[in-house]
Amino acid sequence: MTRPAPADDPRRHSPAAERNRAPILAELQRLLPPRGLLLEVASGTGQHAAYCSAGLPGWQWQPSDGDTGALASIGAWCRGLGRVRPPLRLDVLQPQWPGVPAQVDAIFCANLIHIAPWACCAALMQGAARHLAPHGLLITYGPYLEDTVPTAPSNLAFDADLRARCADWGLRRREDVQ
Repeated sequence: MTRPAPADDPRRHSPAAERNRAPILAELQRLLPPRGLLLEVASGTGQHAAYCSAGLPGWQWQPSDGDTGALASIGAWCRGLGRVRPPLRLDVLQPQWPGVPAQVDAIFCANLIHIAPWACCAALMQGAARHLAPHGLLITYGPYLEDTVPTAPSNLAFDADLRARCADWGLRRREDVQ
């Protein structure tokens, strides 16, 4: 759940983003080459952009979000960070992604695929095909259902909660996303 900051501070705060930021950064450091341009799709609060960009000194970070209300939060979290570009409004369902560089070296997307209709997953893949440089990486983060791995009870409860809020939401099978 995302909480707004005090009235004079546009930063939103997500406890999940706070909890997961260090493991996410560790994986990005492991997967990414020393430098490049990364597009973050569905940046949400901006906490991942602010934290992870600091741990990837050779990377330029382009945050984005489909929710225009999130852009002020992202901008506030990333204010003064020279390697983080101003956030873009990005609706992944659009056939073109205005403002997104023609080629990026990586696309990182946390917590979109399960909190959006399945069409957003397909659109993310299509956008990645258009914008990723040769040998670029699409990195997603979030809970997945895996055919050969038992699902944790907490993830089953999370899936039920998501589907109760919107029938088009829910944890996705990793194999389907691949």
